[in-house]
Amino acid sequence: MIPRAQKSPIPLDICHLAKAIEILGDRWTLLILRGALFGVRRFDDFQKELEIPRTVLSGRLKKLVDHGVLTKQAYKEDGKRARPEYLLTEAGEALRPVLMGLNLWGDDWASDGAAPVMSFTHSKTRQKVRPAFVDEDGQETKLSEMRISLRR
Repeated sequence: MIPRAQKSPIPLDICHLAKAIEILGDRWTLLILRGALFGVRRFDDFQKELEIPRTVLSGRLKKLVDHGVLTKQAYKEDGKRARPEYLLTEAGEALRPVLMGLNLWGDDWASDGAAPVMSFTHSKTRQKVRPAFVDEDGQETKLSEMRISLRR
């Protein structure tokens, strides 16, 4: 257990977690990322799935592109003008285990038992897969074994 503290060790204005929350931390942005992780790419598809106001969707997509989480790529259907679709960048793909962990947290702590639970398994062994803290040698590290320190 982490000992009681009166304040966090890093001021908000230089905290990377706080910056990540600023970029990603609202409901619509997380739902857009959820869709993107499942392969949703087009504005109209996001809008239809989420029932999000078009102006809100436009602003959130722009913010994700500006921060390098998504990239815009043109596509053109026959007889129509070219339009953008939104693809996850390397930074966006790096959010997959974070959102997978959030999904698993939801299964354990926010589920009423009525909705299906998503299962993550290895494609070859079919063993369950879950996010974890892993050291440089690939060994899982328990929270009780972790030490948090600051470095520059």
